Amino acid sequence: MSSTIVGLLGFLTIICIVVVLFQSKTLPSIAFIAVPMVLGIILVIGGYYTLDDLAALIKAGFGSTGPTAALFVFSVLYFGIMTDAGMFDVIIDKLMGLVGDSVIGVTVMTAVIALIGHLDGGGASTFCIVVPSMLPVYKKMHMRPTTLLRIAVLAMGVLNLMPWAGPTMRAASVLGMEASKLWGTLLPIQIFGIILALAHAVLAGFQEQARGAGLHGKLAEEEGAVDVEDAAAAAQKNELARPKLFIFNIILTLAVIAALIWDVFPSYVPFMVGVAVAILVNYPGQAMQKKIINSHAGPALMMCSTLMGAAVLMGILVKTVTTGDGAEIPSVVSCMSGIIASILPAALGAHLPLVIGILSVPLALAFDTDSYFYGMLPVMIGIGAEFGIDPLPIAVAMVVCRNCATFISPMVPATLLGTGLADVDIKDHIKASFLYVWGFSIICMIFAIILGIMPF
Repeated sequence: MSSTIVGLLGFLTIICIVVVLFQSKTLPSIAFIAVPMVLGIILVIGGYYTLDDLAALIKAGFGSTGPTAALFVFSVLYFGIMTDAGMFDVIIDKLMGLVGDSVIGVTVMTAVIALIGHLDGGGASTFCIVVPSMLPVYKKMHMRPTTLLRIAVLAMGVLNLMPWAGPTMRAASVLGMEASKLWGTLLPIQIFGIILALAHAVLAGFQEQARGAGLHGKLAEEEGAVDVEDAAAAAQKNELARPKLFIFNIILTLAVIAALIWDVFPSYVPFMVGVAVAILVNYPGQAMQKKIINSHAGPALMMCSTLMGAAVLMGILVKTVTTGDGAEIPSVVSCMSGIIASILPAALGAHLPLVIGILSVPLALAFDTDSYFYGMLPVMIGIGAEFGIDPLPIAVAMVVCRNCATFISPMVPATLLGTGLADVDIKDHIKASFLYVWGFSIICMIFAIILGIMPF
């Protein structure tokens, strides 16, 4: 089976998954398992892989998503315990005191928290900071969680240009230069992107206001109250509340976040320890602890199954296997990259950075970060060399424009974590964010062209 056929099958697989998800034919976890497995069986029948190779690919996929699954389970439990204990109720009241009934204030605050939270470059940890802290406010203000995610991912995409962030480091390693030097080139675009992200947050606030969001907006009037809770739910909430432990819970939460930023332990370890300490202090006794964990088991299991399904998708499409004689079989994504390179019209070669910039957001839905930078970037640099294009503008186009779309891609495990924490389907997140993200990336690219960082 030729690499061209493998690449075409890869594109067909991505298209099938997107269609299935957008038409709500099945759960994401099932789509991520079933469709790639059909591809894997076809590749085995066609002789491209053996059954042992297929098993090795799936196992390798679990290596990349397993830590995120553990992070999700324990972060859901941790923030669930903090919610039950009433910590977020106090924080929400303080935030509401700062922004009042200003919907725009809430959206701008979301962007600021995402910008600050993503200074460490970790997408999963940023979602764990932004979503649990702001989602209760959005619910109280009758604002859409998809808006919360869109504001967050655009801000995170801009901060992802930092020299210690994954995409910049990967691109710098391919170029053979220091990440800090590449960042120096990207810095004006990043500053512009931060301003643009805050402007988008203001726009999102106006959009939410227009649909009736707010403490006293049309949506609140239609529901008859700001919070609609039945008596049983309210009683249970009061039963679980631990107002006397608020200071302790705040200190514990700050310690968990500090450990995430410190980045000495795997990201799931601080949440594992946090869960153990939080549940022992807030809810002593086996019976109560079992009740608390069971109450949050549903969302954790649903999202964990999605991440396990993504492991199959990542393994079959992205991972590579080595034959007995030491040769490496090109991954499906590598074959997809080859097709893109081969069909690129010569007339567009002279404007390669511009073409890459325009296509980066759609391609982000099909390529994970490693494949995009380690697989496609060297190919594009080689093509650019034939037209006398310096490698740096190509790398800038790929880093800047692709970063905007990092956290709407189902190929990025942190995206699945964010949507799970916000209780939003991945298809709804993509629908609500895709065109905004694409427009955002093109505006950043135009700014880079105006500054002369990218050629036209």
